[in-house]
Parts: sequence; structure tokens; C-alpha cells
Amino acid sequence: MDLQEQYLRELKKLFWENSLNPDEYQLERLAHFAHLVTQKNTRLNLISRRDVLQIIENHIFISSYIAEYLPNKISKFLDIGTGGGFPGIPLAITRPAMRGVLVDSTTKKIEAVKEFISKLKLNNIVAENLRVESEEFKQKYSDSFDLVLSRATVTLNILLRYSLPLIKEKAYIATIKGGDLVDEFKTAELKYKAHIKKSTIFELSYKPTNARNEKGKKLILLEINK
Repeated sequence: MDLQEQYLRELKKLFWENSLNPDEYQLERLAHFAHLVTQKNTRLNLISRRDVLQIIENHIFISSYIAEYLPNKISKFLDIGTGGGFPGIPLAITRPAMRGVLVDSTTKKIEAVKEFISKLKLNNIVAENLRVESEEFKQKYSDSFDLVLSRATVTLNILLRYSLPLIKEKAYIATIKGGDLVDEFKTAELKYKAHIKKSTIFELSYKPTNARNEKGKKLILLEINK
């Protein structure tokens, strides 16, 4: 069995165990993406070396799984600090009606992400090699997004600061984090209380290996009024 076929089997098992039913083409694309990242990772550090064997569960599946907790009405998302394309590429595959911008300030990583987007024939996302706080990015994308995503790249406080110039009047901010979030939440709410309409923390538990969320991963979802 080749590696991509192995990835496809792992994905089918995880989705099936959690009563999720993406179509075969989406699963094949996700497996193809995992294979592309694994190959590229031998030359460019996109995910940690020790994580390569767990790429399906720890990166591909979890990035797809968060779609279950996101509102259906989202049309355009921004993935800040996308790295190797997480969670933006799996999200674009599983929610093809959404358009997105994946941004990272590391040139080599964005070059890899552009290559992945091309090879996967994804026409609903683009990659940008800029800092989100730069005037160039803000001018290009001000008031554009109804969802901003990040995989623990920055604190909630900084994520809110980056997001406000870029979001529409009403939007969502979602971030995957682990550990104790009490202090981080308090700091963010103290400074941005006027903008946070609602905040929800989802435990990212899933079968069969994380049924009680032993990995401690959470999705923070903030509903924002600009």
C-alpha cells in the first residue's frame, strides 16, 4: 500500500468513526495534500519531524473537523500564519463554497502552499506572502472577511488586533488552542469587550483516539461586531 492510500484509509476511518461524511473526492484530495506536505517536509520544516507519522490525525483531520463548529453562512475566510496550509487548505477542501486567503510572512512556506494549491487544483483559495498587520495587506483586504482563523500562532489579544481592520461589520474569529485559556480570555475581553458579542469554547474531542479530549485541544469561537 502506498503512502497516499494509507492516508486515505486513515481519513476514512476518522471521519466514519465521528459520523462525518465528506465525499470520496474530498477525502482523496485531503490524502493527496497530506502526501504533498510529507514530501515537502523532507526539505522544508512545515510540521515538526516527530509529527509526520501523525499528520492525518494531528493536522489534516483536525483542520477539517473544525468545519463542524463553524457557522454555515461564512463566505470568505482568512487563515493567519498558515504555515504549511493549516487549517486553510483542509477547510477549503471540505467547505468548497467558502473562499479564503492563506497568509504567512515566511516566503518559503507560502511558496510551498501556492504549489499545494496548484497541485490540488483548488480555485477557492489564494496564498499571500505578507504580514497581516502591514499597511499593504490591510489596504488590499480591509472589511473583507467574515471569518478569521489561526492555529495557536498568536494570543487572542493580538489575533483580535490583527483581525478588526480586516473583517466585515459582523464576523467570527476561530482559533485552535490547548492548555489553560482563562488568563488569555480575560486579557482579550478586557481590551476588546465592546467588540466581542459572544464567545464559545468547544472541546475538540473525537473518536477513537481522543474521545475524552486527552489531547486538550479546544476551538475558541468569537462572534465579533466591528
